[in-house]
Amino acid sequence: MRKTSLNAVLDLAKQDERVLFIGSDLGSGTLDAFRAAYPERFFMEGIAEQNLIGMAAGLAMEGFIPYVNTIASFLTRRCLEQIAIDLCLHHLPVRLIGNGGGLVYAPLGPTHLAPDDIALMRAMPNMTILAPADAVQMRACMAKTLDWPGPVYIRLAKGGDQVVCGADDPCAIGVANRMRHGSDALFLTTGIMCQRALAAREILIDEGIECGVLHLHTVKPLDEAALLEAAKTSPLLVTLEEHSVIGGLGSAVAELLTDHGLATPLLRLAIPDQFIEHYGSQEELLRSLGLDPAAIAARVARKLASL
Repeated sequence: MRKTSLNAVLDLAKQDERVLFIGSDLGSGTLDAFRAAYPERFFMEGIAEQNLIGMAAGLAMEGFIPYVNTIASFLTRRCLEQIAIDLCLHHLPVRLIGNGGGLVYAPLGPTHLAPDDIALMRAMPNMTILAPADAVQMRACMAKTLDWPGPVYIRLAKGGDQVVCGADDPCAIGVANRMRHGSDALFLTTGIMCQRALAAREILIDEGIECGVLHLHTVKPLDEAALLEAAKTSPLLVTLEEHSVIGGLGSAVAELLTDHGLATPLLRLAIPDQFIEHYGSQEELLRSLGLDPAAIAARVARKLASL
């Protein structure tokens, strides 16, 4: 997914001379093709993420469209004031590409994890948030960012994630994608948790439970129309995300239901409100948190049984 996203930046640069790439201490070889083709539009800065945002803001004010890329935890937490004041306040067309949203950098421990990036970006006025399910959807989403007004945060997964979206599937910012239909419950997913919802759905089918899957590659702005329709027709909504239970997709859906006075049962499956203090692989951490397909299916079945 990361490679697809960065390659898309090069494709956009070929289409539009306003496109710039700004990286922060990225590995040798990152976008060498971009550097070779457009050296005057390629910037690789040091470990100075806050400076990157100010630099991108200044370039955007001069008419450029900067695409900024570094590790998600540093891009969001470390740069929060600059994102708020330099980008969002001025509604500038800067695209923030966050490597390793959620638990991708599990082997490096809690300093590199980003379980709160969506919450931080959701709180920023004028910010748009994208979390595609796979490389195919990432390619489609990147194409939509070129002329999108205001700043955009693009959440990257690890890479090599299972492809579940078709090349011809519609992809519009702010519009959810219906992946599967089902009458007993509806998964609401973002990012790579779409794959886990689809896998959990197969387990539940064997138990006689039919679950739909509605994928929200855009967390902000939400597809409110699709969610409100789902709330009126689904016995149970289940949000599934690789993010803190506070401030992410589950919170956004809960807020929407409350604002519209809807009492549809809602099960929020996410990372608990705690620091992840041990090391391991992304898969090991997700499993320890009950976010593997078998555990997801079991939690949904228990919730349905209690209704």
